[in-house]
Amino acid sequence: MLMTAACVLWDMDCPACGGPVTLEVGPDRPPSTSLTDVVLDAAEDERLDVVRTCWDCGWQEERQLRVEAIETTAGDADAIERARLLEEITDELEAIEGLGTLEDTLAEVRRQRRLEPAAEDTNEDVTE
Repeated sequence: MLMTAACVLWDMDCPACGGPVTLEVGPDRPPSTSLTDVVLDAAEDERLDVVRTCWDCGWQEERQLRVEAIETTAGDADAIERARLLEEITDELEAIEGLGTLEDTLAEVRRQRRLEPAAEDTNEDVTE
C-alpha cells in the first residue's frame, strides 16, 4: 500500500476502467489516514465516511459506516508475547540471505523441539 499526502492507494482496481483506486477516510481526518486506524480509533455510534476514487476515469464510490458497538477484550499475555517473538524470528529469517544459515537454523530449532519434552519430563520426576 502506497501512502501519499493526498490519499492512500488501495489494493483494488476500478470496476469501470481497471485503473488504480485511492481510498480516503473522513470526516475530519488527514487524507493519508488508513481505514484500519480509523476503525480502531472509532467511538461507539461514530459515523465514518469512506470514499474510493479512480483518478483515471473519475469513478467514485462513497460509503458511510456507523460503529454500532465496540467490544474490547484483554489479550492473553502469553499469546501476545508469542506473537511478538514469532514476528521477531520472522524478521530475522527474512534478513538471512544464506541458504546454509537457514538450514542450520531449522536444524537447531528441530533439535531444541526434540529436547523440550525430555526436559519437561525430568522436571516432573524431581522431588524436593
